[in-house]
Amino acid sequence: MAVAEQAQPTSQAVRGRQRRAREEELLVWPDLVFIEFISAVLFIGTLAILSVLVDAVLLDQANPAVTPNPSKAPWYFLNLQELLLHMHPALAGVIVPTIALIALGAIPYFDNNNVGQGEWLSTPRAWPNLVVGAVVGAVGTLLLVFYDASIHVRIFEWVANPGQNRYLTDGTTVNTEFTPWPEALAFLKSVRSIQTELDWPTWLTQIPLGSKVLRTDLLGLPAIDLDVNMAAVLVEQMIPVSAMVGLPLLLAAVASKIGLAQTKRDHMILAFSGFIAVYVMLTIVGTFFRGEGLELVPYTIYAHG
Repeated sequence: MAVAEQAQPTSQAVRGRQRRAREEELLVWPDLVFIEFISAVLFIGTLAILSVLVDAVLLDQANPAVTPNPSKAPWYFLNLQELLLHMHPALAGVIVPTIALIALGAIPYFDNNNVGQGEWLSTPRAWPNLVVGAVVGAVGTLLLVFYDASIHVRIFEWVANPGQNRYLTDGTTVNTEFTPWPEALAFLKSVRSIQTELDWPTWLTQIPLGSKVLRTDLLGLPAIDLDVNMAAVLVEQMIPVSAMVGLPLLLAAVASKIGLAQTKRDHMILAFSGFIAVYVMLTIVGTFFRGEGLELVPYTIYAHG
């Protein structure tokens, strides 16, 4: 008994620290699990009520021989499907998501300052960086999508021809008084127009790497049939990669120059909020503004219900 009493801390300050530590800690049960249980009950109840009150939109029975137009991925993949319209499929479907996941996982290793760790927006410039990153990411993504859909061409023709229609009443004859987008600037209609509207020489669009450089047949292996199209590489790979890498770096440089982002955490908040804004904007465009042929028009499944 005497030994047990001697093992007790004799300092009142030490006993006070232990008591405060016990009062400040949160336990998994009941502090966390009970809140999660209540949230799950509320969610399931709300879902059950909505399922009774709101009818599901049921289309015709699925026919594997007929592909619907538009054919869309599940909503959580619509952002990637939107990327497929603007760059090479391997880049949009594999490389970009992989690099994005690696970059998100690397944030704790880049921002290794323990001050304010675990707190939301704890730095003095957190909110301004959040707002700027979100606005730049959302607006920048929307402008790039508009450009690739040639919205600026429609605006030019609408301004240059107020009250005029490009086609006559028969729907086939072109109105000669209509001022279209200048042919000399046809390559600026969209990113894809750089590939289709410019007169690329054949030696740049059919580079025989398989038969000239990658001579696998010399090793006793089958020959590689690989003709590189530099126009396609520029449009589908080089330009998108330059935009995805260069624009965030430019934003970070400007934010650092004007004193908006001064610490690693400021830059992480700026970049992460921009990433989330881009993710959300691509999902919105892919969900509500990709109609038949994946054209950029208002679209909703309820129109077919």
